[in-house]
Amino acid sequence: MPRPRRDGAAAKAPRKARLTELAVKRLKPARTAYLVWDTHQRGLAIRVQPTGGKAWKAIYSFHGRPRWLHIGDANAIGLADARKLTAGAMLAVAHGKDPAAERKAERGASTFAELSERYVEHAKKKNKSWAQSAYLTERYLLPRWGKLQAVSIARADVKAIMAKIAAPILANQVLAAASAIFSWAVKEEILPTNPCKLIARNKTTSRERVLSDSEIPRFWSSFDDVGLVEGTALKLILLLGQRPGEIAHMRREHIKDGWWEMPGAPVPELGWPGTKNQQTHRLWLPTAAQAHIAELSDGPTGFVFPAARGRRSVWGLDAAMRMICTKLGVERATPHDLRRTHGSTITALGFGRDAMNRVQNHKEGGVTDTYDRYQYAEENRRVMEAVAGRIMALATGETDGKVVPIRR
Repeated sequence: MPRPRRDGAAAKAPRKARLTELAVKRLKPARTAYLVWDTHQRGLAIRVQPTGGKAWKAIYSFHGRPRWLHIGDANAIGLADARKLTAGAMLAVAHGKDPAAERKAERGASTFAELSERYVEHAKKKNKSWAQSAYLTERYLLPRWGKLQAVSIARADVKAIMAKIAAPILANQVLAAASAIFSWAVKEEILPTNPCKLIARNKTTSRERVLSDSEIPRFWSSFDDVGLVEGTALKLILLLGQRPGEIAHMRREHIKDGWWEMPGAPVPELGWPGTKNQQTHRLWLPTAAQAHIAELSDGPTGFVFPAARGRRSVWGLDAAMRMICTKLGVERATPHDLRRTHGSTITALGFGRDAMNRVQNHKEGGVTDTYDRYQYAEENRRVMEAVAGRIMALATGETDGKVVPIRR
């Protein structure tokens, strides 16, 4: 039984016939366009327009959705050729392909660089981690794929890029960045397939890296070797314990009377991605952190840590940490490990896990989160100053390295 129409009216039974050249010529236009299905070749239909125009269509189902492939003008393509072309399309469908999407992709063929640029504009509105994805794309994908037609990139190309990245976690991140671009393109019907699909990620182990007391002065000194902006950003991750992406996007208008007030929701016009848990967070900036921020000049972008070029915030902190670890000859550490080191210092100084969760903006849930935001302001200030003092003492060598718990 034919499906009812969207307006509720009863659907007309499909017109079917074993088409012949003479029958095609005799088809007359009607007030609305209509189809006549060929009973000889499955999926082939001729569409007759009210103007009298006639066109061959191959109609099939792909992932449960009807798809229409334009075969050509019935005045230019005969019935026999239309049947052959439709048979070829149906064979492609049987092999898991989508001929209509592939043709659309070929018509709107663009380079991977153009495709990734379009995706970034989309991701800025939907994905708070778009900046990291954009960096990985620019650093690892564009040099090899930038000038290639996006539709021509195959699974072998994806595997080749992953094989050239030694760090397993980084390779997984690059794969995820590429897959996000291709998945969006498939959803928008720009590309027929995602070449990253079903490619196995590298196996990784859970990381619990925390800088030791002896490592902190070595890392602190090396931060100066990666540039003023990047090095100061890494120092503030260690001093403040906030997420690297939030530190990188720190804005001067969010700093008021020594407090850093982070909006929970994204602010696209300012380039602020929002906090990870979407909760507004108010953090005291200890004296050491304020001093480092004061050393940076005010730029036109409003970012405390602007990128060297353009109007973006700083990026490439992961690469800076890899370079530092290589230079020091130590186990790999990431910007997030600096945040973990800060959290461990909070508990080592005797402030407890609750204080760590408040300072680092871990989502605990419950209506008390909103009301407690300012209740612990003074305690949080003491925590931040104590932790910063401890880290600076280690960094400058003004301590014997022993952790002395502080009683509240």
